[in-house]
Amino acid sequence: MGFGNMQKMMKQVQKMQKEMARVQEGLGELTVESAAGGGLVKVVVNCALELQEVRIDPAAADPDDPTLLEDLVLTAVNDALKNAREKAAQEMEKVTGGLNIPGLI
Repeated sequence: MGFGNMQKMMKQVQKMQKEMARVQEGLGELTVESAAGGGLVKVVVNCALELQEVRIDPAAADPDDPTLLEDLVLTAVNDALKNAREKAAQEMEKVTGGLNIPGLI
């Protein structure tokens, strides 16, 4: 590989790094919503994997069965986090062209 080719490749890598940094910064702006219990519990998570919002319908709070509400919240949050990770991976794939680069998200 010649020096010119190496320089060209390094410029391409630097460009990709800048684009990946831009996308990673934008992940906080992308959100996903998930619901459980037929919509009794809804959560919003951004693609930086931060919980943004939790909405609980009062009908979900059964004083005789508090574990039901706990389970609904857990289910909604885990589903939203899974979907946020997938969406973040899709956004990064647009930059990396499908290269699997460990530690990006």
